Amino acid sequence: MASLQEIRGKIGTVQNLKKLTHAMEMVAQSKIRKVRDCMNAARPYGEKIRTVSAHMSRSHPEYKSPYLRERNGTDRIGLLLVTSDKGMCGALNSNALRLVLGQMKEWAGQKKSIEVCALGAKGLSFMKRMGAHIVSFAVGLGDTPKMEQLSGPVRILLHAYRDGMLDAVFISYTKFRNTIVHEPVMEQILPLKGESLGSPSGYWDYIYEPDPKIIVDEMLRRYIEAQIYLAVAENMASEQGARMVAMKAASDNAGHVIEELKQIYHKTRQASITEEITEIVAGASAV
Repeated sequence: MASLQEIRGKIGTVQNLKKLTHAMEMVAQSKIRKVRDCMNAARPYGEKIRTVSAHMSRSHPEYKSPYLRERNGTDRIGLLLVTSDKGMCGALNSNALRLVLGQMKEWAGQKKSIEVCALGAKGLSFMKRMGAHIVSFAVGLGDTPKMEQLSGPVRILLHAYRDGMLDAVFISYTKFRNTIVHEPVMEQILPLKGESLGSPSGYWDYIYEPDPKIIVDEMLRRYIEAQIYLAVAENMASEQGARMVAMKAASDNAGHVIEELKQIYHKTRQASITEEITEIVAGASAV
């Protein structure tokens, strides 16, 4: 049986862990508000650029942007994988990577080549272990999304699609439903389809300078980047929500362990006192 000193040491250790997990829960709760504010601030821009892009894509039927053009077959796939940089967020990353792994196996069975852009350290290390062809990556994204960190790696895939080196581009991330519910999803972002841009109400055209081709392509590229930015923001919100839930569960479990250790401590102490009394009584009887 463990000594009273050992049990007290274990209780102190678990209490310190409980303080740590509770602090991490509070930090995650604070960070999730910041990420949601970023999402809400970016959505009006995304909606506006979607509307403008929809009009541009329909106002010049003589020019078909490569971002809108359907390819014959989809043998070359680009994959944007969005994960977190850190762990301790429950099954968030494992669920997302399980979805990606299943899809990659399906593509491999169809003899499709895959080029990966990994956004997040967890996805990058997973793809390295898988031996995937990683063309770009970004790690250390912080707690809120920043477009300057994403634009470089993302444009490598977008330019590859524009130049005909890829037939389709998909993005995998964890969609934020609410603080508790997070859903790993995989969506096709290229080629852009009608439902992606929507059907604008009414019709108007623009005066372009210098060239409609350059402006339409640039606007569609910016729209795609805005969608990727929102996906990264949703993944970050899901990460903080999952971490908050995981740390809350860890704090609750630590509380249960402390109660069990205290019961063991009291029983051990009671047994020790009983043994001492028995020894005293036995000694007195012998005298």
